[in-house]
Amino acid sequence: MDEIDQQLHRWMAQALAGDAGAYRRLLAEISPRLRRYFARRLHEPAEAEDLVQETLIAVHTKRETYDARLAFAPWLYAVARYKLIDHLRRRGVRRHVPLEEAGVLFDEADPEAGLARGDLDRLLAPLPARQRALLEDVKLKGMSVAEAAQRHGYSEGAAKVALHRTMKSLTARVAADED
Repeated sequence: MDEIDQQLHRWMAQALAGDAGAYRRLLAEISPRLRRYFARRLHEPAEAEDLVQETLIAVHTKRETYDARLAFAPWLYAVARYKLIDHLRRRGVRRHVPLEEAGVLFDEADPEAGLARGDLDRLLAPLPARQRALLEDVKLKGMSVAEAAQRHGYSEGAAKVALHRTMKSLTARVAADED
């Protein structure tokens, strides 16, 4: 468990033991995270806020089902995910909400950065490992093409071609996802 999840876990355990202050801190910490989570998936701010409230109510009413031996974030995420799925079903929308996003809510101090990293990881996941590593070194870590090429066993020219083709395929994939 990361530091944020550990703190949330402690507050939830304390809340289950009757500590009202810990429960208030827990709800105050998860509310903005849930708000960002739903806002990214819905286009109507009012719908996102409704889902935040529904999720907080579900956390409250189902808190006894939380197993304090386990991490808190996956349990919270499951509650939020089911609320989102129920909402989309009521509206007649069929959309896949992947389980891989469970850790994204709490994996970094800046949740938006965590969400962006999760999106980036999903975008890059289909790439072959060597191609992905080259792209990450040059575009994300700021290495020169020559440095990254040497590190991954490419000639500099081959690395430039590989990066160009990779960026072209990623651009096409993003464009196709937007349609």
